[in-house]
Amino acid sequence: MLIPYKGVMPKIHEDVYIADGAKIIGDVSIAEKSTVWFNAVLRGDLAPIKIGHSCNIQDGVVGHLNLNQPLLLEDEVSIGHAAIIHGCTIGRGTLIGMGAIVLNGADIGEYALIGAGSIVTENKKIPPYTLSIGSPAKVVRELTEDDLLRMRKTMESYVTKGIEYRIS
Repeated sequence: MLIPYKGVMPKIHEDVYIADGAKIIGDVSIAEKSTVWFNAVLRGDLAPIKIGHSCNIQDGVVGHLNLNQPLLLEDEVSIGHAAIIHGCTIGRGTLIGMGAIVLNGADIGEYALIGAGSIVTENKKIPPYTLSIGSPAKVVRELTEDDLLRMRKTMESYVTKGIEYRIS
């Protein structure tokens, strides 16, 4: 469901798939081939939310922000089920694990992996191509080619699922 806020309607590319129960509110833009799944909430009421192409916002995700602190997802990002992403920047090709929390001002480098249930604290910078886990999240190693391939397959599978759901 697209909901205007203070006269601002979300801007959604025509081929984005939005599942039943998802709520997209206010100053939110979503680029082509992206998907927003069941019961996800993207609330752009204090600053913009910008989501690049081929991103997937999985079931139950909450995306919000602080005043003058936007939520930015570069292209090909995967946000796992029930994650919370709040006023942060998430680099291209990154995967945020299920139930993870990424707080205000955090900057996640490209092709990073944040483990399920991890908490990335305010203003934390996570380097590109690394695995971070724990509470608070700490970098534990660099990603392998196998890690990167699995992350890419996840992203691609959600692009495909979005097409399948749209046409069914």
